[in-house]
Amino acid sequence: MTAVDMPHVNVKELLDEYAQGKRDFRGMELREANLFEADLRRINLQGSQLQRVYFPYAKLSYADFSHADLYQAQLGDALLHHVDFSHARLVGANLCRASLRYANLRGADLRGANLQRANLYRADLTNANLSDADLSRANLERAHLTGAILAGSNFFQARLVDFTGTYPDARTRYPDGYFQGKLS
Repeated sequence: MTAVDMPHVNVKELLDEYAQGKRDFRGMELREANLFEADLRRINLQGSQLQRVYFPYAKLSYADFSHADLYQAQLGDALLHHVDFSHARLVGANLCRASLRYANLRGADLRGANLQRANLYRADLTNANLSDADLSRANLERAHLTGAILAGSNFFQARLVDFTGTYPDARTRYPDGYFQGKLS
């Protein structure tokens, strides 16, 4: 389905249909929508066009954003436990202070994303592209980063990062006290 063929839904329709029990909104176009503090747990927006959507403080646990385009989306302070962002485009997204516990970010494109102070406990970032992403002060306890591209990313004061099997470069900024392997 191309962007031209995608059904467009406005915020009011989405919230009304969600309130009536609908959860499947796959392939929707919802660009630049304002969903500040929205409670949309378990929503399925797989493959949707969500560029510049405004989701701060939203409750989105167990949502499916796999293969969605969230270019420059605002997800700061959002509750994103167990969310599926696999193969999603999150280039330039703001996930500052977001809670991404157990999130699936396998193969996600997070180039230039802001993940400052994000909680990525047990998040799966396998094969994710984190080039130029800011993960300063993020919690990466038990996060999986195998195969992740870390070129130019910032891990200053990030907690419990295991760089085994990752692809950093000379611009990658490591947490204080980095030594080949896990940090404590």
